[in-house]
Amino acid sequence: MTTTQIAEAITAGKTALGIELGSTRIKAVLIGPEHSPIASGSYDWENRLENGIWTYRLEDAVAGIQSAYKALAEDARAKYGTELRTLGALGVSAMMHGYLPLDREGRQLAEFRTWRNTVTEEEAALLTERFRFNIPQRWSIAHLYRAIRLREGHIQELAHLTTLAGYIHWRLTGQHSMGVGEAAGMFPIDSVACDFDVNMLDSFDEILAENNIPWRLRDVLPKVLPAGANAGTLTEDGARLLDPSGLLRAGLPVCPPEGDAGTGMVATNSVAPRTGNVSAGTSIFAMVVLEKPLGRVYPELDMVTTPAGDPVAMVHCNTCTSDLDAWVSLFGQLLDRAGTKLPKPQLYDMLYNAALSGSPDCGGVTAYNCYSGEPVIGLPEGRPLVMRQPEIPLSLGDFMRAQLYAAMAPLKLGMDLLLDKEHAALDRLTGHGGLFKTPMVGQRLMAGALGVPVTVMETAGEGGPWGMAILAMYSAKSGGLTLSEYLGQKVFAGANGSTADPQPEDKEGFRAFLRRYTAGLPVEKLAGETRF
Repeated sequence: MTTTQIAEAITAGKTALGIELGSTRIKAVLIGPEHSPIASGSYDWENRLENGIWTYRLEDAVAGIQSAYKALAEDARAKYGTELRTLGALGVSAMMHGYLPLDREGRQLAEFRTWRNTVTEEEAALLTERFRFNIPQRWSIAHLYRAIRLREGHIQELAHLTTLAGYIHWRLTGQHSMGVGEAAGMFPIDSVACDFDVNMLDSFDEILAENNIPWRLRDVLPKVLPAGANAGTLTEDGARLLDPSGLLRAGLPVCPPEGDAGTGMVATNSVAPRTGNVSAGTSIFAMVVLEKPLGRVYPELDMVTTPAGDPVAMVHCNTCTSDLDAWVSLFGQLLDRAGTKLPKPQLYDMLYNAALSGSPDCGGVTAYNCYSGEPVIGLPEGRPLVMRQPEIPLSLGDFMRAQLYAAMAPLKLGMDLLLDKEHAALDRLTGHGGLFKTPMVGQRLMAGALGVPVTVMETAGEGGPWGMAILAMYSAKSGGLTLSEYLGQKVFAGANGSTADPQPEDKEGFRAFLRRYTAGLPVEKLAGETRF
């Protein structure tokens, strides 16, 4: 599209807006009629560790979406000379899972407890046994059960239980509704009904009755909606919340809010059976759309859904690039001291490419990148840690390869259950996120680590907010197509990308690294337990 055509589309409201509240950045992306991004804006933020709980403050979330939207509107004005007054549709996504309780007036009853907290081990285990369905520690229901067992005072006042995406959606529309993929991180989903599992709801209500709780679970959970459904309209208050300048009109259609797992599936065209994607940023997770249910319950595998409600096996690990980023920052400081300042993208490319010069097995270097507990590897609390064989000279290539492998190792241990024990069919795996920004490095090493080809599309850098904008556009003009059909025919037809096949030396080298990694886990566990 020409600049003039894009300006006309903005004026005519033939666009869609996606906003995603990620773990370190809130980003807004505006797409045009052809689904390509035409403007964007962002806002950096960080989680806080307060009273032993990882959290974000809701006032920071509101300030963040306002700042990101303002930057997007300014970007559109600068590029196309037009004001952003209307939209074809919009939608909000955020980090999945967590615990955000509200009273009847929408007042926050307790701190927002994010996916990073690993304080619900006992409750998750009890619910898994009760439901015969894996309940991960980070799921909303595990946090709710913990609050009930601890007799937290706010439980009696609870009227709405939601997630960060659900909360922002409610502030924009006044409706407590949620996309099925995001809802699957709160409570188990019945994919046939595309709703919360009725038998498990009834079972949890028995727990409520035993504890004299005056409400039923189904009354406090949000309404579940599939992709393409109407989830309300932007209210006057919502329009002013998003755009305090007053330019944005109310009454615009809003699609169901989704989690970052769902938007990642959309952004990589991975919503059909036998497809999968791996998202590698602050956290790392892989999603595989299943043809059939798993044969048994695995604590390491989450059962969630696509935004359309199809069953998905998910391997989720709490930490991915955080320690990598810390080491890149340290090397950048060293260069600054030496009087050689490199732009951040160039610094990342240099260090990531150095990993390819390292030994396939990292020359005896073993790294653990865990910033917090990691349930997939049975780690209650994490500590970033590097160990090496003292008789082997240390090289930059070996060190950087070990750091990249450390970001992949917990994911590999979970994926082995899915691919080797359950024999799940996987035709392709598509990568997106910060780990894949340097061409071919993370992609090649991930292919070797997992033993499957990894594709990265040219659009991979757009990520979750772009996927959310596509879901918003789909809700406005699906044309009767399923989500998979819409993505294949309207969004990704003719899309370009690159594929890295597993290299034998990378596969064998990662196996050697993983043997050392697994053998050293008791050391990592002890480090987490030790108070310095």
